[in-house]
Amino acid sequence: MASGLVALLDDVAAIAKVAAASLDDVSAAAGKAGAKAAGVVVDDTAVTPSYATGFTPDRELPIVWKIALGSLKNKFLFLMPGALLLSAFAPWAVTPILMLGGAYLAFEATEKIIEALRHEDIPDEIGEMALGSAELEKQKVAGAIRTDLILSAEITAIALSTLTDRPLAIQAAALALVGLLITVGVYGVVALIVKMDDIGLHFAKSPRAGTKRFGCGLVRGMPTVLAWLSTIGTAAMLWVGGGILLHGLEHYHAPVVPAVTHALTEAAARLPGVGPAASWLAFALVSAVIGLIVGGIIAGVVHLVSHKRHG
Repeated sequence: MASGLVALLDDVAAIAKVAAASLDDVSAAAGKAGAKAAGVVVDDTAVTPSYATGFTPDRELPIVWKIALGSLKNKFLFLMPGALLLSAFAPWAVTPILMLGGAYLAFEATEKIIEALRHEDIPDEIGEMALGSAELEKQKVAGAIRTDLILSAEITAIALSTLTDRPLAIQAAALALVGLLITVGVYGVVALIVKMDDIGLHFAKSPRAGTKRFGCGLVRGMPTVLAWLSTIGTAAMLWVGGGILLHGLEHYHAPVVPAVTHALTEAAARLPGVGPAASWLAFALVSAVIGLIVGGIIAGVVHLVSHKRHG
């Protein structure tokens, strides 16, 4: 009896070791995948607050919650199953899909820049004013979930590209972990951003002079913060989209552009004291330029086709 119990405990210990090793594998794979997708996460965090602003304070968090649920559905019902099917049956398709997504991000960023230069956001604002609050909320949530689908697809594809050498079960668990943690992190930060002005108002009512000044500063500063976040989101779209295209060119052994990029980043890395930061900045700038060029070409073709269709 005792020997049987010892054997059972040995089996349990062995299973626990296997499970622990699997968890370590999943954690390591998720960490690597999440780190590579960090650029798109910055983009997602910067873009989303604009969809929840302009509503009464009691509707801001419910809107963020609806968008977060839509993001989870995007990831777990559509993108992750599709990614695992690609990994199992067509791993060669991951890089082309990534490049298409990168080109789309570059196009979206370029369109935002064109709209800002032409001040084309004014008609949109007038159209929004004609909608009731419920209709506007529904429209904003739907638009945010559509945007999230594109960004989540990029996050999933980037994460998958780091997991192709892992067993399918590890891939599935790592993708699920990355998707969950990124969604919680992104929309937690978004919820904090959209409620920051209310937090400022709360502090502004304090009888303490220092706390009151801090609260008033928050209230006055949030419009500027939101404007900067929009700019950062556009820049992130450019450098992430261009970076994806650059990695794709490198994957297909395209000459010139990857070689020039490597030369610039290596030269920047040798700068004393600021090497790592300068290297990252050099890569981001080159990626943004590539994104702007590709996005500009696509935008030009789209506008030309649209003009001919309506002309």
